Amino acid sequence: MRKPERPMEDKIKAIEARIHAFAIQTREHLEEFRLQFISKKGELTSLFDELKVASAEQKKLLGKALNDLKKLSEEKFKTGQDQLESAAVGQSFEGDLTLPPIPNKIGSQHPLSLTRYRIIEIFERLGFNVEDGPEIEDDWHNFTALNFPENHPAREMQDTFFVEKNPDVLLRTHTSNVQIRLMKNRKPPFRAIMPGRVYRNEAISARAHCFFHQVEGLYVDTNVGFADLKQALYHFAKEMFGKETKIRLRPSFFPFTEPSAEIDISCLICHGKGCNVCKYSGWVEIAGSGMVHPNVLRNCGIDPDVYTGFAFGMGIERITMLRYSINDLRLFSENDIRFLKQFKAVM
Repeated sequence: MRKPERPMEDKIKAIEARIHAFAIQTREHLEEFRLQFISKKGELTSLFDELKVASAEQKKLLGKALNDLKKLSEEKFKTGQDQLESAAVGQSFEGDLTLPPIPNKIGSQHPLSLTRYRIIEIFERLGFNVEDGPEIEDDWHNFTALNFPENHPAREMQDTFFVEKNPDVLLRTHTSNVQIRLMKNRKPPFRAIMPGRVYRNEAISARAHCFFHQVEGLYVDTNVGFADLKQALYHFAKEMFGKETKIRLRPSFFPFTEPSAEIDISCLICHGKGCNVCKYSGWVEIAGSGMVHPNVLRNCGIDPDVYTGFAFGMGIERITMLRYSINDLRLFSENDIRFLKQFKAVM
């Protein structure tokens, strides 16, 4: 004899009891609950299928109970889901939740980069391009082509980093090697500045380092004179340090320029009155300059009877120290955030 089918009311009550008793403690439990009660193949779906073929009287009696059961299962599932997510967030944070949030730290550009960009901006307005070259160089591009005599101190190990396996290879001591490559590979006229890192075998102190950054400039054309050099440097100094800055040129000597001159500006600290920064002279040296030596032009295949040019060079660290009143060169390479975060782009 066939066993009578269990009434639908009993099925609803049994499933309701099981939903209340079901413990959701893990992601696996949550998925098991969904498959058993909520999914298309779950028990609630089967009950709704039964209700479709029931009599109108049964639909009226059982429809509300079945909808309430569906609502109960969905609320149970949502509650379990929220509890598991909250637990995961709590486990991922180890600390005091009552503490204020850590503010986002906004980075800033290095003061040497700010000064470099400012130098480039000033000379670009004068029509100078930016050129670059290798930091590992050979003797010819770094010394010989620049009219350095063979017995010059810069060719000694105590002043220059030479590669031991090949003494002809060295770390460049200035960015003048880029000037040589430019003059050899292109025909005049050209105007360019050469920013970059250079290396010299010096003891590290507040005023010197074994590496530093330099910007050199070169202008070669017909009828270029010393007055052009003087005007370009005057314009740069006033743009960089202010319109009230005073400039002077002192006679000097460099193997690669003739005549040559050092460029001084009035001390930004004491305004020319005299202090320990300017050694009580009222002036601070910022660069060296001069007219390109005819031998340098010849070494690069340029006829000095047709073309002339001027060149200059300055240390970016020196300009930055004057610009921001910094008294120790080592601060630039120590990566101390307390020092670096003080600088912002000022154009």
